[in-house]
This record gives sequence, C-alpha cells and structure tokens, in this order.
Amino acid sequence: MIKTSFLPCKTLKFPLAKVEGSRQLKCKGPRMELTLVQPDDWHLHLRDGELLQAVVPHSANHFGRAIVMPNLKPPVTTTAAAVTYRESILKALPTGSNFNPLMTLYLTDSTSPDEIKLASCSKVVFAVKMYPAGATTNSQDGVTDLFGRCLPVLEQMVEHNMPLLVHGEVTDPSVDVFDHEKVFIDTVLRPLIQRLPKLKVVMEHTPLWMLLGLVAATVNPQHFLLNRNALFQGGLQPHNYCLPVLKREIHRQAIVSAVTSGSKRFFLGTDSAPHERRRKECPCGCAGIYNAPVALALYAKVFEEAGALDKLEAFTSLNDPDFYGLPRNTSKIKLIKTSWKVPESFSFSFGDIIPMFPGETLEWQASSS
Repeated sequence: MIKTSFLPCKTLKFPLAKVEGSRQLKCKGPRMELTLVQPDDWHLHLRDGELLQAVVPHSANHFGRAIVMPNLKPPVTTTAAAVTYRESILKALPTGSNFNPLMTLYLTDSTSPDEIKLASCSKVVFAVKMYPAGATTNSQDGVTDLFGRCLPVLEQMVEHNMPLLVHGEVTDPSVDVFDHEKVFIDTVLRPLIQRLPKLKVVMEHTPLWMLLGLVAATVNPQHFLLNRNALFQGGLQPHNYCLPVLKREIHRQAIVSAVTSGSKRFFLGTDSAPHERRRKECPCGCAGIYNAPVALALYAKVFEEAGALDKLEAFTSLNDPDFYGLPRNTSKIKLIKTSWKVPESFSFSFGDIIPMFPGETLEWQASSS
C-alpha cells in the first residue's frame, strides 16, 4: 500500500554499535509511505562469533526470516551443525526479536544422501548451498565433482523438494573473471537442469539477462545499483569488491529491467557479507559487501526509479516464501520516504565494519509497522 502523510521526525536506530557519521533524519512536509508484508532475506551471511553478534541485529531489525549461508570455518555440512549454528544465532538476537534463521547445508563431494533425508525432516534446514571449490570466501571445501560424487545427493534433493542454492561461477584460471558466470551457466547449470529438470534451483547474485525462464534467482543491492566502475572510481574501492564481481552498466540495467517487470522468479537476497575493515583494506582483501542496514532503502530506490513501486512488495515479501512453500509473513513493515545519512562505519570491540554507501544520503527509511 502506498500513501502520502505528514510524519514526525525521529532518529534512526542502529543497535549494538558505535556509529560514525550523522544519523539524524531531516523531515519536513508530506512523506510517501509504503506498508509492506515484512520482507525476508533469502541470501544472508551472518558469520559467527563476535562478528555474528555485531551484525545480526541489523538483519533482525528489518527482516522476518533469512536463509543463512553455511560458509563458516569449518563449514556447516551436517544437520547437527546447522542446528548448533542456529542456536548461536538465536542467542545473539536482540531481546524480543522474532527473527527466524532458516539454515542451509554446505554441499561437498562427500555429502551423503542420508544427510539430505535428515535435513528434510529437521524443520531447521531449508536448502543446500553449492560453492564451486575456491570460488569465493570459505569455499575451499566446495564441490569439485557435481555430476559424479554429488549426483546421488542432488537426486535425493529432488525426492525431498529441497532447493539447491548456487554460487554460479567457474574457477578455471583461464576464464576471464567477468565471464565466470556465463561459462558456469553454459557448462554447469544448463546440463544440470537437463539432467535433473525437477530440481529446484536458485541462482544467487547472478546475471539475470542470461537466466530468464531458466531458474529462480535472488538479487542483491550491489548488482542492482553498481557496475564495475564502482571498483575503481577515485582509486581502488575494496568495499565495493564482491564475488561474483560487478559487471557492465548494460548488465546492471538488464537486471533492473528483469526484476522490476514483476516476474515471480526473482526475489530479495541481500548477500550481505560483513568483514572487519582490516580484512577488506589489505593486500588480499576479502570479497563481500555489508548492506544489511541499507538494503531495503536501496531496493525501494531502484523500484521507485523504475516506476515500479507497485511491484516492490512481491519482490521483497511474496515471491520468496511462495517459492519455498512457506507461509507469507503476517507482520508488516513501513518504508518511509525521508532522507537519512548512512553511517561511515559501525565500530565494535574487534574493529570496524563499513556498510554499503558509507556517508551517503538515502531517501527511504525502513521501520516497523
């Protein structure tokens, strides 16, 4: 629902962190307001330990549920490990939070079909994540033999209607980094779908212009809003480095066009991936963009600029649970069009985390309904 109303000024709240930079709202006159079914995040990195405790409040503040990625050290490869990880997430939540982490298993060449049976009965594990070995952060234990040793597992996933979430890149060093996804789609994804047409597949942070009608896909703010120039403007920009890497402007525009068309095959997945500042600003910086505090504001910006605010709720809140066969959330959230400044950083005892678009002014603010 979209409406215009006079809204009081108030302060944005960022829990559990010392925030650098202005965070006061400046509100005058009428403001546009959207009331949405509370969104879920279907691709989220929460990490563990101190980092988990630092970042989970930002996601819990806006999202009802999240598909939590399993690429920890060591990776979450069993249902028992997923249950333990979920318990640690719940313990880190702010008091009174109803945030529900939906767990995933990390697919390896040694994953057994019996583990899929166990996961499907657990009511804790909702998907399996496939990382090609060496493709991204903590993927060294990933898949090297998808059509061989992993095939019985994939067949078991079909039997239990469990989705396969795919980090879709090849790791062949002879392939240009900007072509990793295209080659993966041609050499891995298409043959996989032909081999197992009933397997539910979600491509994550993917070049959607290559995927129309092929599989479902999550879309993150960085590939929605940034092109590869953002990596180099004004010098090397490590906080805009993610994997898969950002693409050309024509590709970004194609993503926007596909997602704002209203297709039910696309849904929200932030791929929010926090790293402590020193792990980004170093000779071999980590891939990942921390966008959890700003994601909903950025999605609203894209849909508004595309003249498609009427399609925002389906993308953020409806398409995703429908795909997973889960009930839609009954709670609501408001997006208010009012200017606020993104903090320069979030400071914790272990160091700083830099959010996406630090110090920049955004035009939408999320708050509970």
